[in-house]
Amino acid sequence: MPKILVVEDEESIRMALEDDLMLEGFQIAGAADGEQGLQMAKENNYDLIVLDIMLPKMNGFDVCKELRKVNITTPIIMLTAKSQEIDRVLGLELGADDYVTKPFSPRELLARIKAILRRSSQIEQDMDIFHFGEIELNFKTYQAKKDEEPIYLTALEYSLLQFFIKHKNEVLSRDQILDEIWGTDVYVTHRTVDTHVANLRRKLEDEPSNPKYFLGVRGVGYRFTIDDL
Repeated sequence: MPKILVVEDEESIRMALEDDLMLEGFQIAGAADGEQGLQMAKENNYDLIVLDIMLPKMNGFDVCKELRKVNITTPIIMLTAKSQEIDRVLGLELGADDYVTKPFSPRELLARIKAILRRSSQIEQDMDIFHFGEIELNFKTYQAKKDEEPIYLTALEYSLLQFFIKHKNEVLSRDQILDEIWGTDVYVTHRTVDTHVANLRRKLEDEPSNPKYFLGVRGVGYRFTIDDL
């Protein structure tokens, strides 16, 4: 039974989320502020964290950043009441796997949660270790290296990489990527795909502004190109 940590300071929202998720069969733990959520996430093994951004004591951005700094790879869905693109992009760049904007429907959040948990289980089943260039990806242990130096990737980024690798040298549309990674029952914009690909370039390419592996195809999507395989 998957274990989910909900970090949300508004008690009514947190309790409603906990009730909805327990009805779906998940084990739930709750935290009312950022410091408590960070401590719980460090001390326990959760399958997923639902993390609000606007929290007392420590905001969600800092919680996410601290968790990734100590190599805790638990998938994170961020909740935000803000509509600005910069807030969503910042959350993804800090290591969040997805975001949901308040007010949100419980059905939408549940779909996002199930999509992330499904991707995590598929990674364990489908692929072990993969190399390209100076990059080594271990899909079993969620570890990655570039030039023998460890680099941090989110669970969603591992899923995206796995999809690209399976379809190396093929042009993948943004809609194909959305359907495979987020699922057909989840509403996510093309901009989210662009942000995640930009993050992969920043972490894995030698020159992110002049990518060698993750190439954009204007008006269509992306192609993961490897010439040395």
